[in-house]
Amino acid sequence: MKRFAAMMFVAMGMLVCAQTMAAQEWSQPWARERIAKSPRHSEWITVKHDSRNVETLVVYPESKDKRPVVLVIHEIFGLSDWAQELADEVAAAGYIAVAPDLLSGMGPSGGRTKDFPTGVTEAVSKLNPDQVTADLNAAADYGLKLPASNGKLYVAGFCWGGGQTFRFATNRADLSAAFVFYGPPPDTDAMLRIKAAVYGFYAGNDASIDATIPSTIAAMKAAGKSYDPVTYEGAGHGFMRAGEAPDASNANKKAREDAWKRWKPLLAQ
Repeated sequence: MKRFAAMMFVAMGMLVCAQTMAAQEWSQPWARERIAKSPRHSEWITVKHDSRNVETLVVYPESKDKRPVVLVIHEIFGLSDWAQELADEVAAAGYIAVAPDLLSGMGPSGGRTKDFPTGVTEAVSKLNPDQVTADLNAAADYGLKLPASNGKLYVAGFCWGGGQTFRFATNRADLSAAFVFYGPPPDTDAMLRIKAAVYGFYAGNDASIDATIPSTIAAMKAAGKSYDPVTYEGAGHGFMRAGEAPDASNANKKAREDAWKRWKPLLAQ
């Protein structure tokens, strides 16, 4: 009986471990701890459009003046703890961060990112592009109508969200700028629709994404569009998240710091 109990204990431990590992797709406890300490006001709201309810995090800066809106597009890991903490950092820089969970309604029992026990990356990768665009437009429109907004709109995204940021710039004419963090470009023909300046932030050790930069430079130049990419040598894909993790490498830490030093003045233009 004792042996059976011991085996059950080990099995339960393995199950908990497996569940914990699965949760790591979207769970970063260190990011959650930082959010808990933030002095900034944040709220979850539901953005409704067509038949969709998009759960969206809004974080406000500590400012007496009306401020621009930054639409934050999450990574392949959904609206993770880190993505929420990044939204708080955007607010700390003086901007209204609007971060929609694009997995809203797609999780178990109609849930969102936090409700996935596993399979978040697969679910994000299979999102319908038209649905994504509609969700982003609705979230952006919500942000711009906030009393605290000054009517200026930026978009920034990371990894999968970086690619969606570049694509969103082809579909949204009132953007002031788009900030693409290690994401792929849209189709060349779609670049003709871009109105905003596009700024790229890339990792030196990210061959699959970096291979797209030369052709993107050429295509954007041929289309008469503004595209300014910067590559941070020694950094790996996802350095904005990895650079502040407890086990961050020096190269990722530096890339993250340098990216913020570049990004903040661009937002202030």
